[in-house]
Amino acid sequence: MLTAFWEAVGSKFADRWAAVSVPALVFWLGGLATWSYHRGGLHTLTTQTQWLDRQTTAIQLAAIGTVLLAVAASGIVIAGAATPVLRLLEGYWPSWASPLRRRLIGWLAARAAAEAAAWQAAHELVQPPAIPTDDDIATYTRLERRRRRRPSAAGYFLPTPIGNILRAAERRPSDKYGLDTVALWPRLWPALPDTLRQDLLAARRSLDSAVITAIWGVLFCAFTPFTPLAILVGLTVTLTTVTVVIPGRAQVFGDLIEAAYDQHRTVLYQQLRWPLPSNPQQEQIYGQQLTAYLWRGSDDTTPTFTPPN
Repeated sequence: MLTAFWEAVGSKFADRWAAVSVPALVFWLGGLATWSYHRGGLHTLTTQTQWLDRQTTAIQLAAIGTVLLAVAASGIVIAGAATPVLRLLEGYWPSWASPLRRRLIGWLAARAAAEAAAWQAAHELVQPPAIPTDDDIATYTRLERRRRRRPSAAGYFLPTPIGNILRAAERRPSDKYGLDTVALWPRLWPALPDTLRQDLLAARRSLDSAVITAIWGVLFCAFTPFTPLAILVGLTVTLTTVTVVIPGRAQVFGDLIEAAYDQHRTVLYQQLRWPLPSNPQQEQIYGQQLTAYLWRGSDDTTPTFTPPN
């Protein structure tokens, strides 16, 4: 999902440092707790603390600084894995996993097709002049939520819920306005209001931090030799994050991208001196033409550019 773009758009160094260091510190403190539990309790750390007490101030500072740097370094390494892990969670898998990928996509497509008739029936029950019941509204809301969490066409499906949420967000500007998100997003981004850009960056950081949490959860299972509780804690954190937290944050991020196109897409037309569409049908055509123009260029004599402001 526009990975190169989001990697290039960074935040302040201090914010990123804190974001990667705090989860790493929690992980290593948890590992220390499992190790000490395995050896009989926290009192087993007295050997290390007594050794540190006997050292000079310089050595104490150097030892503590080394530990903190090691923690921060591990956090940076794991943070660097957030983007490739997110792509795996989206369903961008290596070629050897293609059979499984196709099977999952086929299952999701069949489920979407089966729900299409139910959604249509529910939609009719909540439209005026019908008077829907609470059950009608609840059914329609549930089906509509599922519908928004996947692309409108089965050909764009990915094999995971997270992938379909983000793919659906990518496809909606194209479905509604003929504008390709991947091609036009780097052009739209500089024209967005600063508040919206900050909201988008915060949503992306929140999504990445959830992925990082899932990675640390998997790694926490490595402490299982010290206590079986480690695998329970690690898998619980990972499964909860992957099935609940990441999809929710992906939905927020995708909604913000859609809102950016809904509210600010005309800026693209104005800055490129492209004629503004006058109705929804024309906007589909103009949007596709604008996408092709920015993607490949053109030597056509139409459309005629509007005069500069």
